[in-house]
Amino acid sequence: MKHNLEVCFSPALYDLYHRPEAVVVVIDVLRATSAICTAFMNGAKHIIPVGDLEEARAWKAKGHLVAAERDGIVLDFADFGNSPFNFTPERVQQHDIVYSTTNGTKAIHKAASAYAVAIGSYLNLSALSFWLQEQHRDVIILCAAWKDKFSLEDALFAGALSKKLLDSGLFTTICDSVHASLDLWKSAQPNVYRYILKAAQKQRLAKNGLDDVIEFCHTPDQTSIVPVLKGDRLVGETVGKISYI
Repeated sequence: MKHNLEVCFSPALYDLYHRPEAVVVVIDVLRATSAICTAFMNGAKHIIPVGDLEEARAWKAKGHLVAAERDGIVLDFADFGNSPFNFTPERVQQHDIVYSTTNGTKAIHKAASAYAVAIGSYLNLSALSFWLQEQHRDVIILCAAWKDKFSLEDALFAGALSKKLLDSGLFTTICDSVHASLDLWKSAQPNVYRYILKAAQKQRLAKNGLDDVIEFCHTPDQTSIVPVLKGDRLVGETVGKISYI
């Protein structure tokens, strides 16, 4: 039996898609989920996503390492923000990191009551695809978006992941959002990096001198780790078999 695949373009729409038996993939390409994948790639032990800044401050007061930003700007109490380049091995190896961002951690909390929540980015695209195939469950790809508004970069990644899952022969869809994201992915070929330069989030990052991560965040298959939500924290699950693009 084939499993159902859907794409939700915004957390504001998630209640229309939620099914407790489904696996949800949260994606925030620029930059939260790319940073999370980078952290695990560089040896982080756990990542604790928090949506509320007061909760993040409380973790910091207890001596925890905190990565926190709003609108791309590092908060004054945080150790660093959410650029993937902040999550170096020297900083994160064997550490638990408390993490709060404008959009990504909100989406993670929104999906927390699903059967499972996984974190997706180009960095773990093939590993994530294989991991999802192994779950034998329906999949909802949840775009973190920008303050609940549609984001081009997340929808484009949803197309990349949807293509892999549908090409596996294990999934089927009648979801218009899946077809729209697939069309975006097809339109972006053969130069995804050039295509994404039109995205509003690219412009927001550039305004604050933070757009140095664009190419890195769109480079596929840099890690075989899939971060998965277990209780209040993300843990890294390593996928042994990877089918590259």
